[in-house]
Amino acid sequence: MSNLIDPNLNRQLIAWRHDFHQHPELANQEERTSQKIRDILSNWHIQLRPTQLSTGVFADIGHGIGPTVALRADIDALPIQENSGEPFTSENPGVMHACGHDTHIASLLGGAYLLKQKEDQLPGNVRLIFQRSEEDKEGALQVLADHQLDGVDAIIGFHNAPFHPVGTFGVHAGISSGAIDKFKVTLTGLGTHASAPQNGIDPVAALGTEITSLQTIVSRNIAPVKAGVLSITHISAGSTWNVLPETAFFEGTVRTADKDVRALIKQRFFPLVEQTAAAQGVNADIDWYDGDPSVDNDPRLTAIVQDESGKFAESFTDELGLGSDDFACFQEHVPGVYARLGNGFNISAHNPRFRADDGVISVGARFFYQNAIRLLKEL
Repeated sequence: MSNLIDPNLNRQLIAWRHDFHQHPELANQEERTSQKIRDILSNWHIQLRPTQLSTGVFADIGHGIGPTVALRADIDALPIQENSGEPFTSENPGVMHACGHDTHIASLLGGAYLLKQKEDQLPGNVRLIFQRSEEDKEGALQVLADHQLDGVDAIIGFHNAPFHPVGTFGVHAGISSGAIDKFKVTLTGLGTHASAPQNGIDPVAALGTEITSLQTIVSRNIAPVKAGVLSITHISAGSTWNVLPETAFFEGTVRTADKDVRALIKQRFFPLVEQTAAAQGVNADIDWYDGDPSVDNDPRLTAIVQDESGKFAESFTDELGLGSDDFACFQEHVPGVYARLGNGFNISAHNPRFRADDGVISVGARFFYQNAIRLLKEL
């Protein structure tokens, strides 16, 4: 990397990454993060774009002639108390960059700096998208509604990848992540004293039956060779030991890679919940949210990114997983490629002990820089 990224710049990018990591902000609250990004870009004389959004940063490099490639990095953190042991651990209680978005920010800053130095030689334009709210509240849809993808011909991005060494990348054409749906079910019965269940209608017993029944959707309705998972992640009922409560609820998520499987799970979910509730004598209120589609990498652009990235990084087999990313929302409007770059640690994202190696930043900067130029030449 030394022949591309000046050591002083690399040290600065790492320092910025540590600062972002120490001051993480939740979705739609990334005010300090956004201001710091704006200050850095402005200091480099990169043209900021107007926006109606309160957080997130958008900018252009180029002279308005030729195709436009967008580069995207997400900037929000998670509601997790950090326990990573990093010397630059989060200073915001209960908030942590447990998904490595701080490395994405620093990488895109590095790529932006390199592209700015070549601005007069670019065969087109580069749109920088420092996106708010990837982890919650559909930040990509907010960016689209703010018209930040207008005039863009292609978009690329990456996510850091645990369990792979720094200096490696993975990407493949077609579906490469799961679609995401969310649900919450509230069961209402009749509260009573725990010693006299016959005088009430117990939503807790119904909750247990619902949880068990719903697992049969995947195990008994979806072909074993198809990908799909229904996970119940949060349950709650009652407030003390001697009262059967009036209500109970559970919530969770459905992840799928196949559109037909996605539709089938939803189709089976509603009658199974309602009929199981009826059999238990409780009422079921279902709140279902259709979330992001699957990341679907454009075949032609993926081949270009694979070739160009192979010039500075070793590849690994990027297997289909059911994690989701709202980058997929951008791909419904313009062709795009979403890759993964090894982060050097074997701790899963969304874990209090999550860590990412600083070395991913220089690789990520090069990913943005070289692929942006290559795509501009071939669009």
